[in-house]
Amino acid sequence: MKALYTMALTLTVSLTYAQLKPVSYLDGDQKLNGFSIAPAKGTMKKAGILILPAWMGVDTHSKKVAAELSKAGYYAFVADIYGEGNYPTDIKSAAAKSGDYKKNITAYHQRIKLAMQELISSGADASRIVVIGYCFGGTGALEAARENFPVKGIVAFHAGLDRDSTRTIKPISTKVLVLHGADDPYAPIPQILAFQKEMRTSKADWQMIYYANAVHAFTEPEAGNDNSKGAAYNALADKRSWKHMMMFLNEILAN
Repeated sequence: MKALYTMALTLTVSLTYAQLKPVSYLDGDQKLNGFSIAPAKGTMKKAGILILPAWMGVDTHSKKVAAELSKAGYYAFVADIYGEGNYPTDIKSAAAKSGDYKKNITAYHQRIKLAMQELISSGADASRIVVIGYCFGGTGALEAARENFPVKGIVAFHAGLDRDSTRTIKPISTKVLVLHGADDPYAPIPQILAFQKEMRTSKADWQMIYYANAVHAFTEPEAGNDNSKGAAYNALADKRSWKHMMMFLNEILAN
């Protein structure tokens, strides 16, 4: 019986992944390679979720998230931030490439906007868009809030919270949900306090939820389970954060 269940689950996952459609688009001469998926059921009135991957770029995790959101009734699009020929090959190159976008933040904004247009072109309602992101992608999601992209909400999983302190804090009109590991060593207390002060100054409608015993990358099974390394998977935090996101989506995208 267990073997039959495993086979059925594998088949379901395979069929869902088969529905992911590769999408090539351009930023000037730079080719970008994202993935699009339509809702498996039409219950959200064409709401769309833009997914910004972690610092390694488009990966299995981001595709899985897209597939799960499709099953929940959403259009989804996985953004390609780096572009063909510029993908990281290891942690060192991922840190360098993501760092470049954090320094040249307008280029990051542009890549997010282009991906958002692809999500809308796939069928999502332009007035019902949410941006979510993981790690580096979570930073991008927060940038969409800081720049007041025309979206209904932002969800940032174990995101980098820091920003250039010389930038003017603008009013934030979209709703913000930050899902954070309570023991994340990459977000020290001063950075967290500065972020919370920024949210208050911007008059944002924001929430920040902490998960006990969770460090950085708590949604990523590939991160292993050794918290002492600073990044590790936490199944309970992963499950809880997904439920918190779905509650948030149901609230802000209510018909």
